[in-house]
Amino acid sequence: MTRVLLIGNGAREHAIAEAIVRSEQKPRLYSFMKTKNPGIASVSEVVCIGRYDDPAGVVAFARKAGIDFAVVGPEEPLGHGVVDALATAGISAVGPTRSLARLETSKSFTRNLLKKYDIPGNPHFRNFRSPEGIEAFLDELDGIVLKPDGLTDGKGVMVEGDHFQTRKEALALCLDILKSHPGVTVEEKLEGEEFSLQCFCDGRTVAATPPVQDHKRRFTGDRGPNTGGMGSYSAADHLLPFLDADAVAEGLAITRKVAEAIRRETGVPYKGVMYGGFMITRSGVKLIEYNARLGDPEAMNILPLLRTDFLDICRAVIDGSLDSLKIVFEKKATVCKYVVPRGYGLPQDHPEAVSTSSRIEIGETPGAKLYYSSIDQRPDGLYMTTSRAMGVVGVADSLAEAERIAEAAVGAIRGPVDHRPDIGTEPLLRKRVQHMKELKAEKRSTGGETCGKTTSDGF
Repeated sequence: MTRVLLIGNGAREHAIAEAIVRSEQKPRLYSFMKTKNPGIASVSEVVCIGRYDDPAGVVAFARKAGIDFAVVGPEEPLGHGVVDALATAGISAVGPTRSLARLETSKSFTRNLLKKYDIPGNPHFRNFRSPEGIEAFLDELDGIVLKPDGLTDGKGVMVEGDHFQTRKEALALCLDILKSHPGVTVEEKLEGEEFSLQCFCDGRTVAATPPVQDHKRRFTGDRGPNTGGMGSYSAADHLLPFLDADAVAEGLAITRKVAEAIRRETGVPYKGVMYGGFMITRSGVKLIEYNARLGDPEAMNILPLLRTDFLDICRAVIDGSLDSLKIVFEKKATVCKYVVPRGYGLPQDHPEAVSTSSRIEIGETPGAKLYYSSIDQRPDGLYMTTSRAMGVVGVADSLAEAERIAEAAVGAIRGPVDHRPDIGTEPLLRKRVQHMKELKAEKRSTGGETCGKTTSDGF
């Protein structure tokens, strides 16, 4: 019987755990978490609570459990070299080594990789490790995006018009970033619609999953601060309302070239997930960034649709045999809505901030899938923390029905909670489609690409 180690404790990992245990091979699941996720714990043989910056602790648990291979969910343990430590102990993993995880942990590494190997998709950019030259480069850009080098939990990107208004403010932010990070990447601000393309990679073969659109903004109508993601959706045709097959193919081609480039650059095959955050613009698909793991919430959109045995995919990634495995996803639509404390994303002195330690109750949620994120299970029930509490997913033949299922389930969760009711709804989808129509019309009228206001959620 296969023994699988899952590392991670969020809703993404809850969805991964579900995919592991529904395998016909009847594996035994062992989970290493920094805080206990009751959903993951309920399907695990043994749970270990520890630190992600302690690879030795992970290895000790894996050895004691007799693990066959590991699946790494979040970016934090990847950045601390847990895959390297497991490999030294003779345990394979679905996840890149620390060096290869720089695809996510170092924005400058990824931008330079695309530039060196002449891979399309890069915006106009420069990486800086000192203040020298920053001010002059800022003057070259019509719109500015700033990205600290290093992990920022999906919230570190700063966009002109949202986080700052002037070049003077941008320069001050760059100088501030350099005090706490090894570098800062300064990029042109793109205009378009974002989509997530999560791919399995065995070092040579790259296999795409259905594209998903995430919603980073805290409040309805894409307003408010960026979050880790308030929800996401995917369509039954495995495209998106504003996204055609050519754009998906363009994103996949970029990822395949990046997989080859990172192998040539490091001499090591990338084994794990390459999740590209892309933007479709007037001039084609541009790369916003890569993540070295499945997305949260995007994993909750694709894994429930997976019909290929997830363990077979894991083994193919590890063995380098993805080219011989047919990966099938059900042709259904999905809508994921995150339930969060009302105070989520608000200042600590806000009156709703007290909601972050409140108890919640879950009523009837017919047809919906629930994935726990930051939930504290106590003897008297479930309590929220300061972060996202629970991913609620509707799966159906149409987006409208998937959205209805998710929204009804959210309504059955009682307590001081909030969510974005507009995710997956017709008005918001129509807004995305109209935006792309306007961009294409502008391209035809101007004969080329210009910079302007972005709808980027700021990855």
